[in-house]
Amino acid sequence: MNRIQTLFKNKQKNILSIYFTAGHPTVKSVVPIIKELENSGADMVEIGIPFSDPLADGEVIQQSSQTALSNGITLNKLIQSLKGIRGQITIPLLLMGYLNTVLQYGIEKFCKDIAECGIDGVILPDMPLEVYEDEYQYLFDKYKITPVFLISPNSSELRICKTEKLSKGFIYAVSSASTTGTKKGFSSENEVYFKKIHDMELSVPVLIGFGISNKEAFEQVCSYAQGGIIGSAFVKAIDNNNFEEAIPKFIGQFI
Repeated sequence: MNRIQTLFKNKQKNILSIYFTAGHPTVKSVVPIIKELENSGADMVEIGIPFSDPLADGEVIQQSSQTALSNGITLNKLIQSLKGIRGQITIPLLLMGYLNTVLQYGIEKFCKDIAECGIDGVILPDMPLEVYEDEYQYLFDKYKITPVFLISPNSSELRICKTEKLSKGFIYAVSSASTTGTKKGFSSENEVYFKKIHDMELSVPVLIGFGISNKEAFEQVCSYAQGGIIGSAFVKAIDNNNFEEAIPKFIGQFI
C-alpha cells in the first residue's frame, strides 16, 4: 500500500489536497512550501510542473507558471530539488503537469527519477486513458508511480467506470467544464454532478477540484466526495513571497 492509499484508508473524509506551481514564487521555495504545508495540516500536495501552454489552467496558475519559467525552473531542476525530501516530509506528494514536458524529459527516466525522490503519483490531464493503458502503464507499475486521472461533468458513466478501473489512488473530479480559478462556489447543476459521482459508489476515492476558494465550498464538495483540491486560491495566497506566514493562515481556514 502506497502513501496515497494509506491516506485514504486512514482518513475517509475532508481530505485537503493543495496544488502549487514549482518555481513560484521562487525556484528555491519548492521544498519550504511543501514543509510548511505539511506542518500546517495539508493532507496531500500536488506540485505543478510549469508549462508555457497549459490546457486547463486559469489566469492565476498561468501567471504563476510564467513567473516560474522566468525564474529558470525546469523539470530537471524540480526533480533535483526534491531529492532527499522523504527525509523531511511524510504526506503524499504528486507531480502535476502536461505530457509533452514528461516526454521531452523521457518518460521512463521521469518515472525512475521521481520514484527515487519518493514522489507517489502523477497527474497528466492531457494523457488519454487509452494512451496510458497501451503505452505507459507498465512503466508506472514498474516504478510504483500512481497515475491520477480526471473526470468532468461531460464524462459518461462508461468513461467514469473505465477511469475507475485504471485508477489506483483516487479520481480527480473536475467540478465544471472550465479552467481553474474561474468560479466561486457551486451551483445546483454542479451539485447534481457531484451527487451522480457520489451515487455511483466508485471503488476508489474521489477528490473534487476547480472552484474551491473558501471553507464553504470545501465543505460542500466534502459532502459528496472524500475531499477537495485547492489550487488557484492557494497560489494567489503565496504570491507575495511571504509564504511562511501565508500558508498557516490559509490552511487554517479549511481545517
